[in-house]
Amino acid sequence: MQKSTVGIDYWMKWQVPVCGLIIVIPAAIAIKLIKNKTINGEEDTQNSVLWVPCWRKLSPKWLLLYRAFAFLTMAYLLFQMLHSYGSYAFYFYTQWTFSLVMVYFAIGTIVSARGCFMSTEKSPTGNVEKDKVLKNGSEGNESAAVLDSGKGESLTKLQNHVKNDETRVGFLGSLMQIIYQTSAGASVLTDLVFWCVLVPTMAGKQFELTLLIGFIHSLNAVFLVIDSLLNAIPFKWFGFLYFILWSTAYTTFQWIIHACGVTWWPYPFLDLSTPWAPLWYFALAVVHVPCYAVYIMLVKGKDSIFSKLFPRAFVRSDQRISQHHKAA
Repeated sequence: MQKSTVGIDYWMKWQVPVCGLIIVIPAAIAIKLIKNKTINGEEDTQNSVLWVPCWRKLSPKWLLLYRAFAFLTMAYLLFQMLHSYGSYAFYFYTQWTFSLVMVYFAIGTIVSARGCFMSTEKSPTGNVEKDKVLKNGSEGNESAAVLDSGKGESLTKLQNHVKNDETRVGFLGSLMQIIYQTSAGASVLTDLVFWCVLVPTMAGKQFELTLLIGFIHSLNAVFLVIDSLLNAIPFKWFGFLYFILWSTAYTTFQWIIHACGVTWWPYPFLDLSTPWAPLWYFALAVVHVPCYAVYIMLVKGKDSIFSKLFPRAFVRSDQRISQHHKAA
């Protein structure tokens, strides 16, 4: 990493404020939309979709084991990357995204472990009783009217507890969904730019393509896709806003360290000295849309294809949500 004094002339070029607007405007819109949704408090995802597979006969323990395996594998690869290149590795967007995917699997392992523990902790008798409570509450049986006030109050509390247990994802669950959607788009962007742009033009000149670097730029998406084929987490366009903020954070980081004296850009298309910089920045902003759309199509394709090929074994994510609303 080269360092030298960056003159004020570099930051006074006309393309700098133009590129700045290309970064700031989408980020400001994303923050506003996220803030509006937070204020409205919309929530339509139940807790169970975070750790229950979309396959009826697949035990949640298998999803737990897979997430733990993915986390440990990625942690080992990241350790090897840091051992080889030091903290300099985090100078690249790849390591940012790779770490984000690893955090997703870490949280996913915790959430899956908690879900499996709670499911095994419940006795069969308790589950039957809870199912009866929900059924009686939804159908409005006349027998509920003859219960005395003490028993009726207890059943109401039990029914509310079951509903809350199904609907509350909590802070960790919400964070898991945000990271899932952010890392999905970022992984597609990372691997697409690396294998389609950097490798053909810079491999052998700027860097050496090793097995470790190949794994770092592949397994992030591979592990995430396999998890998507197993989980029942809905994937929505709203997550695109977090993807925008993630890339904005990395670009801002690059601008800050270059303002502090670093002159070498890890990605040539981020260099502000060229008159083509605004075009590059605009192209990068636009390419975020198809990168996120690819994952949207993957999840929708999974629901559409698997529900037709395996109608008795596969459960669509929208079906889980509709069942949740009926129960509530």
